[in-house]
Amino acid sequence: MPPLYHFTVLPPKMPEAVAELQEINMLRGHFGGDLWYINPNQHSPMYVPRLLFGFQLLGKLRRAEAQLSLHHFYNPDAFAFPFLRWLKKPIIYAVSGGVGEGRLNAAFFNRMAAVAVPDERSLRLLQARGVTTGVQMRPGIDTMRFRHHPQPLTGEIRLLMASAPWTEAQFASKGIDALLEAVARLPRLHLTFLWRGVLEEEMRARVKRLNLQDRVMVINRRVDVNAVLAEMHGAVALANRPGIMKAYPHSLLDALAAGKPVLVNRAIPMADYVAESGCGVVIEEVNAESVLAAVEKWSGQYAQVAETARTVGQRDFSQQQFINAYEKLYARLTSNK
Repeated sequence: MPPLYHFTVLPPKMPEAVAELQEINMLRGHFGGDLWYINPNQHSPMYVPRLLFGFQLLGKLRRAEAQLSLHHFYNPDAFAFPFLRWLKKPIIYAVSGGVGEGRLNAAFFNRMAAVAVPDERSLRLLQARGVTTGVQMRPGIDTMRFRHHPQPLTGEIRLLMASAPWTEAQFASKGIDALLEAVARLPRLHLTFLWRGVLEEEMRARVKRLNLQDRVMVINRRVDVNAVLAEMHGAVALANRPGIMKAYPHSLLDALAAGKPVLVNRAIPMADYVAESGCGVVIEEVNAESVLAAVEKWSGQYAQVAETARTVGQRDFSQQQFINAYEKLYARLTSNK
């Protein structure tokens, strides 16, 4: 019997641009199974808080369980959704954005069959809070889609930022305002933003207000990411706390698969991997000063970090290792069911 996949966001306008959906569809392509969106706010006449997510589907979920092997639940942060307590089949709770330092309901997460986190930092935080069901599941992408196109760093610096905001507040929390300020202060820095179909006017207004139209490009359509990366020197992702974006942002994994080194700030768990492997540079804070300092360091050692990116990008994040890891986890959780 196949799994059932759950996702807590509203159905997006450009699903192919959402990293969690890329992972879910990768798993569905191998294991089968349906995807249910459990956020009811698309059709609700009044706002429904996430404490109540899933209850509108609970009856259907309970009936569907007869044909399921397990539930695979995706959410950016470690939030205890009450409706999950009512399900009978094993639940894998995938915390796609990683675990932060805040409070965590250990009793709830110990009722899950597994709490899947992508990074060692999050696994240690789970264990420190008494969660015994944590497992590390490093993400994977289709690395074969990417080819390396060298871009010597001789003048301007061209970076890709593809973790676009969903809300107005995320212009600050995802570091977009800090990146734009850095571009305004460093004339040789150029940024390309891949957008998701929302807040485009707000973004273009920011670019115009800072008079950056000649050095900031906003692409709000489906693109061949490999072709875009071919023109870039690297990619950047920022978040002022875990859970805002994936712990391993797919835009950075794509860049590494294309042999392009990355910049990522310390709050994003992938920063630990970047620092250890040497495939990029870690930004200390989400502000223009920290971005500029990191860009200066990154450009000063560009040949070295680019070579490392070429090595690790195709090696460490393959689609096959990701599927193999979940194949073993699914088998372990359903072997006695």
